Amino acid sequence: MKVPFVSFLPLERRLNEELRAAFDRVFRSSWYIEGEEDKAFEKAFAGYVGTKYAVGVGNGLDALMLSLKALGVGPGDEVIVPSDTYIATALAVTYVGARPVFVEPDLRTFNIDPDRIENALTGKTKAIIPVHLYGQVCQMDRIMEIAKKHGLFVIEDSAQAHGAKFRGQRAGSFGDLSGFSFYPGKNLGALGDAGAVTGNDDALIEKVRALGNYGSDYKYHHIYQGYNSRLDELQAAFLAAKLPILDEVNEDRRKTAKKYLEGMNNPSITLPYVPEDMEPVWHIFAVRTERRAELERFLNEAGIGTNKHYPIPMHLQECYRDLGFKEGDFPIAEEISRTELSLPMYYGMSEEEIGHVIDTVNRFR
Repeated sequence: MKVPFVSFLPLERRLNEELRAAFDRVFRSSWYIEGEEDKAFEKAFAGYVGTKYAVGVGNGLDALMLSLKALGVGPGDEVIVPSDTYIATALAVTYVGARPVFVEPDLRTFNIDPDRIENALTGKTKAIIPVHLYGQVCQMDRIMEIAKKHGLFVIEDSAQAHGAKFRGQRAGSFGDLSGFSFYPGKNLGALGDAGAVTGNDDALIEKVRALGNYGSDYKYHHIYQGYNSRLDELQAAFLAAKLPILDEVNEDRRKTAKKYLEGMNNPSITLPYVPEDMEPVWHIFAVRTERRAELERFLNEAGIGTNKHYPIPMHLQECYRDLGFKEGDFPIAEEISRTELSLPMYYGMSEEEIGHVIDTVNRFR
């Protein structure tokens, strides 16, 4: 039996008519940038997240970069980022001329460890970017306390956590701003690249919007040296078609994760850990094992797709050689990079597919 790592087919079948209607509506309108579709989605998404505003942008990386720019982070500043995450988080910091400062995660949750943040702060620290990795929210109460104590901005990286909650509050509604990605593989995914920034401060949101529109507050009037990063009408329409069933999608993933957690009992494999007060949305179901290559081969031979997030930690990436790090400098990130393996997780997995994954994992010796 074959089980892909991810499949869009069940969701596409579920929303076939809605997605086609969205395309037809935009095509007939002959309006493709900054139109009614974008406005409608921004309003709906802000309401879903629990913020006053949302601004559609080109992608998740731009969402973080524009947020940093809007907050005045730039050359000479330092920004706290987790040592274990996708490289876009650090690149956003680099793009504004600041320096990413890596802080190790909690090995159980993969999220940044609040106990380590204060030791990494310096007089140059301007902001913290907590990443809600794999669909589980960080310990935002403690992170916000640290930020308030030291006068720091908080930009949530919510790219993998659409709809996830901590103590009943959704990801993307804690910090000064939050960046979302709508890359097709996300729980709420476009049919191409797309992103958004959420927040509650009127002035900050308007600055993000202007920065993403060539620095313009109105046509041909440019108040910033801006960028071209806008959510196009077609992707906004597709996202608006998907948003009403996002909670249903997330609940389906939770049920799959629950079956994984209850059914997998292989002592050589460490399963994900969910602290109290968390409602993850399981963008990724990540396990750890010292025998990753063997487990990956065993699963692939059984027709089960897998992935590795992320096999080279950021501090050892070629592009960040200038930061001067070496192997061993961030041992927790390195251990996760060496041992993490992601199992199939997507909306619409069948009982047979889920059972095949569980049985195969348990047979691994």
